[in-house]
Amino acid sequence: MPKLKVNDIEVEVEEGLTVLQACEKAGVEIPRFCYHEKLSIAGNCRMCLVEMEKSPKPIASCAMPAAEGMNIKTNTPKVEKARKGVMEFLLVNHPLDCPVCDQGGECDLQDQSMFYGVDKSRFKENKRSVPDKNMGPLIKTQMTRCIHCTRCVRFATEIAGVPEIGAIGRGEDMQITTYLEQSMQSELSANVVDLCPVGALTSKPYVFEARPWELKKTETIDVMDAVGSNIRVDTYGWEVKRVLPIINEDINEEWISDKTRYACDGLLNQRLDKPYVKRNGKFEESNWNEVNEIVVNKLKNTSKENVCGFVGDLTNMETSFIFKEFFDRVLETKAYETRSEDKYINNSDRKNYLFNSTINGIEESDLIFLVGANPRFEATIVNARIRKAFLNNNTKIISLNEVGDLTYPYMQLDGKTSTIKKIVEDNHDVSKLIKDAQNPLVIIGESLLKSKSSEYIVTSLQKFLLDNKKINDNWNSFNILTCDASTVGNLDLDLINLEQGNFKNNILDNLKNNKYEIVFLVGQDNLSFNKTNEFVIYIGSHGDKGAEIADVILPGSAYTEQSGYFTNLEGRLQKAYKASYPPNQSKEDWEIINNLAEHMNNRKLFNDKDELESSMLNYLKLKKEKNKTSEISVSNFVDETINIKVKDYYFSNVIARSSKTMVECNNSKIEIKKTGTEG
Repeated sequence: MPKLKVNDIEVEVEEGLTVLQACEKAGVEIPRFCYHEKLSIAGNCRMCLVEMEKSPKPIASCAMPAAEGMNIKTNTPKVEKARKGVMEFLLVNHPLDCPVCDQGGECDLQDQSMFYGVDKSRFKENKRSVPDKNMGPLIKTQMTRCIHCTRCVRFATEIAGVPEIGAIGRGEDMQITTYLEQSMQSELSANVVDLCPVGALTSKPYVFEARPWELKKTETIDVMDAVGSNIRVDTYGWEVKRVLPIINEDINEEWISDKTRYACDGLLNQRLDKPYVKRNGKFEESNWNEVNEIVVNKLKNTSKENVCGFVGDLTNMETSFIFKEFFDRVLETKAYETRSEDKYINNSDRKNYLFNSTINGIEESDLIFLVGANPRFEATIVNARIRKAFLNNNTKIISLNEVGDLTYPYMQLDGKTSTIKKIVEDNHDVSKLIKDAQNPLVIIGESLLKSKSSEYIVTSLQKFLLDNKKINDNWNSFNILTCDASTVGNLDLDLINLEQGNFKNNILDNLKNNKYEIVFLVGQDNLSFNKTNEFVIYIGSHGDKGAEIADVILPGSAYTEQSGYFTNLEGRLQKAYKASYPPNQSKEDWEIINNLAEHMNNRKLFNDKDELESSMLNYLKLKKEKNKTSEISVSNFVDETINIKVKDYYFSNVIARSSKTMVECNNSKIEIKKTGTEG
């Protein structure tokens, strides 16, 4: 490890680090605009200049590798003068927009010109002006402010995998632009807003909404997919104004998807804020006492065999747990489900439904086999990791199906189950590739779990990996790519009705055959059944498909309006924190079920949220201790072609469907497809 001096402090750094990183290790702050830890080095803003012994000129510390015996000075008059000169050049054409710029208050250029710049300008010529570009419904551009740090260009090319942003022109005429003026074709596009160190790229939906110091900031968890990205929710009053990423190297690094960032405006629209009762086919406003009485009377006059319940895709684990307890202890029936479709799941062992290799493990893999999965739309952040693995390690990627552009090249097979049969029987080229790989990844998507052959494929692939020692204490190659935030948590809590040896969704089958009189829907809006005489009780936050078919609506809370646990696809338990309050008469979901139990039995299931939480965590702990790996028995083969059906990306849940921004994103994609085909 090379040793060098930074301001007379001796530091030892790893091989391959830059002088800038060595200075940071020594506790010295180096200003920068173009350098970013996750992007390749450009070395074009020159703000990070430092003095090096025996060097006649200051050096760019971001691009200079740290070497043995270097003597670096970061606080000499020479360095100070160089930084002031660079800052003066950067501000030569920069407009005086700070009072009306959305970046104000969290702008790198503002902060650094205050700290390292000069208080006057010697530039007397006219400033140049650059026309604004159209980058779609998410990114607002004011390119006159651009300082050509090229962070957005490098992000689009390297991380997002859509090389659509670039530079044209030279010298003073240089401009950053999309080649055709349209939105970036990436589900990660709005991360360039966070990366931009000036106000050139700002957030279009957030324009002129609030200043950063006016906002209350809450660190929480995203529920738009099963990845569990760490986010910060900024609220003004009790209105969610924006969502930003929090750095978590194990999950989302420092990126979030556009849906995570911008679906939050759907929290205001289509909200259920009062209890409703359907009379003569029309909803009428009611109150909590009346709706509780109606539900309790209905339950008391119905036999327990005729009651069932479904939990939705955004439900936190506390709500799921109290709902399960309500059915087990109050109604004394186990007719509850988390699956809204017939989907194969074996929850006898946790490893059967987790992303076992972990999101971090993707970077260690040398072969990735996608079986009925489209990670780009099902788990955008996971797809970004797969691209990273491809770029860094040249990881080979194979997909059973043709799934369009995944932002990296992959070898595609014919999509038939007979191909999987050949692979597990060692009669295919892919079999050898999996066996020869050190850390292979087999990723099974939900489209496959919904197919007739799901049980055969899951069990046979699991057995094949086990037989070839690809599932062991150090590495587990078997992965299920879950799509919904609540799925893994609900499976951990056993909110699934499985008969011994039969993995079919019996509750759903019985519901479709009209065998139930009362149906509970807790945030469940994806259920398709022909309603005849069923009495439907809906607990949820938005007036969507579930509320439409309901007879009684009990208004609940969205994910930002209540604290609760979620387990992500790799089995990591994380807590989402309350950022705002439920509107009007709405209550937290767990409270609604607790009050129903009190009306039924004159006593609550849990005295408070803390008791519920500790009881749930205790249940998970006991289950973990009991968890035993069962013997894998391969079921019968079904010959078919797997079709990948991905939820409409921008409308995948109730919040996204209520979001005006998501509608605009969807429309811009449709327009681009049209112009692309016409062209």
